[in-house]
Amino acid sequence: MGPAHPATTGLLRLRRAVTMNASEFRRRGKEMVDYVADYLEGIEGRQVFPDVDPGYLRRLIPTTAPQEPETFEDIIKDVEKIIMPGAASPACTELETVMMDWLGKMLQLPEAFLAGEAGEGGGVIQGTASEATLVALLAARTKVTRRLQAASPELTQAAIMEKLVAYASDQAHSSVERAGLIGGVRLKAIPSDDKFAMRASALQEALERDKAAGLIPFFVVATLGTTSCCSFDNLLEVGPICHEEGLWLHVDAAYAGSAFICPEFRHLLNGVEFADSFNFNPHKWLLVNFDCSAMWVKKRTDLTGAFRLDPVYLRHSHQDSGLITDYRHWQLPLGRRFRSLKMWFVFRMYGVKGLQAYIRKHVQLSHAFEALVRQDTRFEICAEVTLGLVCFRLKGSNKLNEALLESINSAKKIHLVPCSLRDQFVLRFAICSRTVELAHVQRAWEHIQEMAAKVLRAPGEGKAEIKN
Repeated sequence: MGPAHPATTGLLRLRRAVTMNASEFRRRGKEMVDYVADYLEGIEGRQVFPDVDPGYLRRLIPTTAPQEPETFEDIIKDVEKIIMPGAASPACTELETVMMDWLGKMLQLPEAFLAGEAGEGGGVIQGTASEATLVALLAARTKVTRRLQAASPELTQAAIMEKLVAYASDQAHSSVERAGLIGGVRLKAIPSDDKFAMRASALQEALERDKAAGLIPFFVVATLGTTSCCSFDNLLEVGPICHEEGLWLHVDAAYAGSAFICPEFRHLLNGVEFADSFNFNPHKWLLVNFDCSAMWVKKRTDLTGAFRLDPVYLRHSHQDSGLITDYRHWQLPLGRRFRSLKMWFVFRMYGVKGLQAYIRKHVQLSHAFEALVRQDTRFEICAEVTLGLVCFRLKGSNKLNEALLESINSAKKIHLVPCSLRDQFVLRFAICSRTVELAHVQRAWEHIQEMAAKVLRAPGEGKAEIKN
């Protein structure tokens, strides 16, 4: 017998990584309750303040995520041995720094984005991609304002602000526009090409026009995996322009970024070396519970320079030592949760190979759904299927497809969310459940076909609506 097919091997690895059935989940849950109860009962015997030194945790855990799954027992042992000695502080901060380096290495991010032992960049967990975009925009706004005032001290902040312009594709998420509103700067939409991607020529044209009008371009958002149709802005074209023009480039890969841990999808991230900040959401497609939005910057001082405030009640003995990362200067909220702990559990429970298998399975299922759609001549595919999203519609009017969506969602067997592509009403089929199988996809398609037949039989919705 020959070797197993790579896809089959990956699925077997995925099954091994997620063998915690309902019975074991109950048992582990009870164990965790006992762990917490024991902690509370013995809390008087623990130190109020830890005696570990800054940087203690990085020396105790590997520099990269494990390739293969590890056992729950081993992880729990490490919680007591590695986390609890610095539980009040600095474990929360230090584990986040290391987990963001683990994840950055899984994505093969350029070294400049990693914290390492003494890097200038690093990662931080934000609540959502919306927060990450806003943080990047505010940091870019502060940076360009200070640069212009250093060159021309007579310029006021108000005079600069009224001329600042940010840019994003017309396919960018609405949160980008909201960041502009909150940041008090105008945002301009760059027309996308026939593949719904932002290209260099359209961006350059907008920049030249605005500079000629006396405006100040300062910030560009490139989207990798747009919400509507999972299209990809051309980073290899847009990046060099931003570098030459001195514009902050923020890369938003909220959904698609998880796929970049797979070598066959890593090329979609090419050009990230030109970016100043990069963000994606492990809580969307990497099995980490909400909220967990991973953001990296090349220069941490760009963030701390914009958000640093040090009232007396927040000062501490290590704040000027250079030995710690103070994440309150990297984000909008002051308080923060121990979100890196769930990353540590997921990365170890699945291993890199298990997570890759999970992504690959979803992509395979989306292509299976695409094939089913293409076999039915009543339907059409509306955008290239790259990852786990399929955009499709009945051949016909927007009214016909609106009726189909209403019929599907009213039946409450599956739920679809639409989008608009070039004024066409389009249905979106997203593979996103941890437990989804091919049988679920096939049943969903049968249901869609059944609803389509009913809609097409309805008065006024027949053959006259269909364009061949």
